[in-house]
Amino acid sequence: MGFRTIEELCAELDEKRSKALAGGGKEAVEKQKSKGKGTARERIAQLLDPGSFVEIDEFVTHRCNNFGLDEKKILGDGVVTGWGTIEGRKVFVYSQDFTVFGGSLGEEHAAKICKVMDMAMQMGCPIIGINDSGGARIQEAVDALNGYGKIFKRNTMASGVIPQFSVIMGPTAGGAVYSPALTDFIFMVDGESVMHITGPEVIKAVTGEDVTGEELGGAAAHNTVSGVAHFEAKDEAECFAQVRKVLSYLPLNNLDDSPVKPTGDSPERADVSLREVVPVNPNKGYDVHEVLTKVFDDGEFTEVQAGYAKNIVTGYARIGGRAVGVIANNADVMAGCLDINASDKASRFIRHCDAFNLPIVTFVDVPGYLPGADQERGGIIRKGAKLLYAYSEATVPLISVIMRKAYGGAYLAMSSKSLGADVVLAWPQAEIAVMGAEGAASIVFKKEINDAADPSAKRLEKIDEYREAFANPYRAAERGYVDRVITPEETRKAIFMALDGIQSKRDATPSKKHGVIPH
Repeated sequence: MGFRTIEELCAELDEKRSKALAGGGKEAVEKQKSKGKGTARERIAQLLDPGSFVEIDEFVTHRCNNFGLDEKKILGDGVVTGWGTIEGRKVFVYSQDFTVFGGSLGEEHAAKICKVMDMAMQMGCPIIGINDSGGARIQEAVDALNGYGKIFKRNTMASGVIPQFSVIMGPTAGGAVYSPALTDFIFMVDGESVMHITGPEVIKAVTGEDVTGEELGGAAAHNTVSGVAHFEAKDEAECFAQVRKVLSYLPLNNLDDSPVKPTGDSPERADVSLREVVPVNPNKGYDVHEVLTKVFDDGEFTEVQAGYAKNIVTGYARIGGRAVGVIANNADVMAGCLDINASDKASRFIRHCDAFNLPIVTFVDVPGYLPGADQERGGIIRKGAKLLYAYSEATVPLISVIMRKAYGGAYLAMSSKSLGADVVLAWPQAEIAVMGAEGAASIVFKKEINDAADPSAKRLEKIDEYREAFANPYRAAERGYVDRVITPEETRKAIFMALDGIQSKRDATPSKKHGVIPH
């Protein structure tokens, strides 16, 4: 028997490649496409720069012999892994293939994911997981569960070191939901993405509750009710565009700098219309998004968790080309009060920005914490403390803009000087006080009001007196709690100059293993 020719060997390689590319076969691929869903490799091609993907482990197969699985071996074992670029920057990626065993995770499937995650950590590059899986491969029993555990461990070790994105493009159930939950961002597609611990059938059997998969764990549910997800898209193309957009603001790792985007929008630009956006009357609402688009480069603001806890806004923007994290109270929703969900949402975003060296700009207009028995019983104390903790712990440059109300403990919680804000700016209509003038006057001047011939008129007089004395930015400026009082149109330039002055900030923290954040 002689050696085979190189042509024969190459032909064998081509054949194997063709089998790997075929996934679960023509019928399974057609079924996937009939649902409007892309294949694993098509999705990677949509996500990455054209022609940049380098695949690894395409010939891996499972080694399970249980329940006849040894007769069903498919090259790649249901997940495509490798690396490529997004806008020329290297990222590592894995994409589960639902046409192969329903994308279920077995031992070797998990090993492929772990390998590409390890490479991402070693190279200091983001990892993007495209999830489309029926969950653990039951035939592989505890080996499949062990695979999930290894992925969870790597998610945790990578947290705050490299950006981790989870793109949900199909079912994600049971233990499979916890890997996305451990990553920085979860992206979902309407009518396609589903995440839940237990499915509708199990819930029906155990509790008698009738609920659909979409109601239980669809994109709308997780982007508006649970807060599990961060982005919602109408289709896969929009979802991948969102991933690329968010990545454009972030460094490749925690030791890297965010990319600077050239802009023709001058940092000196002054938009006088800002004077009209925020009413001087503290009882009138407005949409804070209008402030953000007028202040930042090219009117661009990329919101994170736009549908959840709308009383606070989080997201990314640029000023002078530099990326920043943005947090803002939204007076249009619940008057901008802080509540349980808003505190949770903001504190996590603060820690994310701090981990990846993004300066944080906070726009403040907050009347206080939302009152109510439900909030107290739901844990507003611990959730509010979480927000205090996150700002206090952050070592990145912190800039605050007090636009209007800043009352009581909520003033402190929104990146006050007391918690470590580096530069605090305030507009002329800013009211920095323990509480609003109406409530404060009723307490401070209670006896005078009650003893007056006309208590109503006296109360209005005392409200004006209190407002003149305390409900302004100047008392705080006298004490150094406000660094500069500026006109609204000076905000863009003032933020840019503040960032320029403190961008080299180095903040030493006490030596410790880690703190214990309120839960």
